[in-house]
Amino acid sequence: MAYDFRVSGRIAKPVHEVFEAVADPAKLSGYFTTGGAVGRLETGATVTWDFADFPGAFPVRVERVVQDKEIVLHWAAAADGGPSYDTTVVMSFSSLEDGRTLVSIEEKGWREGEPGLKAALGNCEGWTGMLCALKVYIEHGINLREGFYK
Repeated sequence: MAYDFRVSGRIAKPVHEVFEAVADPAKLSGYFTTGGAVGRLETGATVTWDFADFPGAFPVRVERVVQDKEIVLHWAAAADGGPSYDTTVVMSFSSLEDGRTLVSIEEKGWREGEPGLKAALGNCEGWTGMLCALKVYIEHGINLREGFYK
């Protein structure tokens, strides 16, 4: 059994504005990829994400982008002693009747075993933090991650 999870949150901004806060590297760097993001999330692109708390740029392969609806990407799973492999991340954006946006992030594909479980739980924590940081950044202009990890 491979491990997977889904986290969701509601952001008090229109779907287009929330989507752009994820797809635009300058905006993403303001609250999540605090070491910098290079490249817009577009179908077929390979971009890099760098995190101040995990130095070193991570390549991110973008499989599909549907404007204001969905982003599907792949990136390397944490090393577990076996051959390297990628997990799949699906970000979904839904406009709610009250003008807010529901963002759901699903990540799947870790191998069975303790290293896969540990990596999946760590990324679940990371994506939950990303949603919290996105909400505070886009609604109030605050970088929640600044100084959080170091």
